[in-house]
Amino acid sequence: MVIYGVSFDLVGKQPIVLLKTADANKFLPIWIGHPEAAAILMRLQGASTPRPMTHDLVTEMLTRLDAQVVRITVTELKENTFYASITVQQNGSEIEVDSRPSDAIALAVRAEAPIYVADDVIEESAIEFEGEEVNEDEMVDEFRRFLDNVSPDEFAVEE
Repeated sequence: MVIYGVSFDLVGKQPIVLLKTADANKFLPIWIGHPEAAAILMRLQGASTPRPMTHDLVTEMLTRLDAQVVRITVTELKENTFYASITVQQNGSEIEVDSRPSDAIALAVRAEAPIYVADDVIEESAIEFEGEEVNEDEMVDEFRRFLDNVSPDEFAVEE
């Protein structure tokens, strides 16, 4: 998956991170918190702060411990809540750490780690746009119409 963008639903003004499958026109919207949206956007835009923010701090700690985030995975959707795991590698061994998707994504963009989503989560929650090639303007307009008619209460949200 790739991060297609971070936007806001027009009804509740909640941030949404929009993930896109690498090989198809499927998009997975995940409602997230404002601080996590800011953390993701800051890194994507190359902005920095005078002091490390939480995700920067965790990344620096992992680096100093000679560990790295090797991938993050949105693992499941249960009772309208997305779950994720962060795979960290240190000294040749890997550990899985439970995480909210927004925190995992914020770490992935800092570590330049790949983002995966379980197939069943994509099947259940992704939005697919038809056609071999999607016109970006048309896709954005269609996604905006989708956001105009949906609220986090009707869709999976992150806790």
